[in-house]
Amino acid sequence: MSTIETDEHKALRAAVSALGKRHGRTYDREQLWSEAAKLGYLGVNLPEEYGGGGGGISELSIVLEELGAAGCPLLMMVVSPAICGTVIARFGTEEQKRTWLPGLADGTRTMAFGITEPDAGSNSHRITTTARKDGADWLLTGRKVFISGVDLADATLIVGRTEDARTGRLKPCLFIVPRDAEGFTRRQIDMELQAAEKQFELTLDDVRLPAEALVGDEDAGLLQLFAGLNPERVMTAAFAIGMGRYALARAVEYARDRTVWDAPIGAHQAIAHPLAQAHIDLELARLMMQKAAYLYDAGDDVGAGEAANMAKYAAGEACVRAVDQSVHTLGGNGLTREFGLASLITAARVARIAPVSREMILNYVSHQTLGLPKSY
Repeated sequence: MSTIETDEHKALRAAVSALGKRHGRTYDREQLWSEAAKLGYLGVNLPEEYGGGGGGISELSIVLEELGAAGCPLLMMVVSPAICGTVIARFGTEEQKRTWLPGLADGTRTMAFGITEPDAGSNSHRITTTARKDGADWLLTGRKVFISGVDLADATLIVGRTEDARTGRLKPCLFIVPRDAEGFTRRQIDMELQAAEKQFELTLDDVRLPAEALVGDEDAGLLQLFAGLNPERVMTAAFAIGMGRYALARAVEYARDRTVWDAPIGAHQAIAHPLAQAHIDLELARLMMQKAAYLYDAGDDVGAGEAANMAKYAAGEACVRAVDQSVHTLGGNGLTREFGLASLITAARVARIAPVSREMILNYVSHQTLGLPKSY
């Protein structure tokens, strides 16, 4: 694998960066979403035969990172084209692909993703949302929490569990639930973090779905689920790296211009070195993100799983440190609305917490990579 970007990737990065800078920190989400869609950026990872760009998660992560670096990240890119679009493209029926992929690619349709539950978090083995057969239909019952952008989405890809007829055990399955399905309700969660994409708690009360709402093979289980979760981790890394780059750029600009005692504060090593370290951390996180995206696009799901978790961990840590150091560099100005960094203090922590906590990633690496025994 080459760690040097291709000319095509460099061109894509430059073009998206220019788009992001035109919109900036005070961007209108709908306008940016629409323009990015028209330019082919939202569906860059989806198959060409369904209106996409024919690329992969490598290209989509570039788009999200550069928009984030310009101060205008689109969180629903993590969900709609990356998770839902990828799962449907890989495992959906021909009808599901024709129904959803063109709209996800051109931005006219969006899809949310529901896995997290109040008592299970993101642990797919503890999910209690269940689907049971009722004739040819499915009945879906359960609760989800911290689901992004449900109010913007035409449907939500819900992770439920069905009973294996052979073993009686429950296994994860994916269902497309239309936003207006009877028994499917949502409640907005009052978040301290202010973002264009709101968070919701979902209730599914015997939601009746036709057989064709099931995505992929009922027996595929974790294979299909992680086909969406690995891109989610890569895209979360891109989101975090972009945010960290945005904050760092503001701090570097300030450190060049702010003069105290006849010298820019950036000339002092106590200011310069922490900013340099933040830059190094972000670059290292990007390399792991690129590796994860490369492995996923190459079809190495096992290798991509390990790398995607590591990339998400590294990017989350690098983002928090970059934002913290950037705010600290500006001092009191770092807490003003004028400079636009204070709100990132809260936003940066999202990359440490979601979609999987850093502690669970450390569990994964210690068990799966290092072969250490489990304590649970």
